Amino acid sequence: MTQPVSNPLTGKALLQKVKELSHLSRRETAKLCGYYSVGKNDQVRVNLSEFLEAVLSASGTPIGTDASKDGRGREPTYRVSVHKNGQIVIGSTYTEKMGLLPGDEFEIKLGYKHIQLIKLDTSEDSNGSAP
Repeated sequence: MTQPVSNPLTGKALLQKVKELSHLSRRETAKLCGYYSVGKNDQVRVNLSEFLEAVLSASGTPIGTDASKDGRGREPTYRVSVHKNGQIVIGSTYTEKMGLLPGDEFEIKLGYKHIQLIKLDTSEDSNGSAP
């Protein structure tokens, strides 16, 4: 089990230290800023992802992932795969972001290595006039 050794720097103190240590590698900088722990046999483990997240947060760019979750504990990945039956499911997270509703229709255009979906305007009937 690893134990943190010291309180890591945060905020302006972290940004100042990172600036001072700009000549060192990221791992060394993270270690000197307190983002490491000591495990079995006194082995030092640098917590690089925690360090980078703290630097981003200190510079005003928090990367919290909770806001992008769809309420079921999953995060949108913007990737889909073709199912065994040949269908591709986009998912409610994306359709909600796009403001799509049940019954919305699309024209499918096939490219060389892409598919383009073009939303059809359903307010017009087949003659091109409004209902």
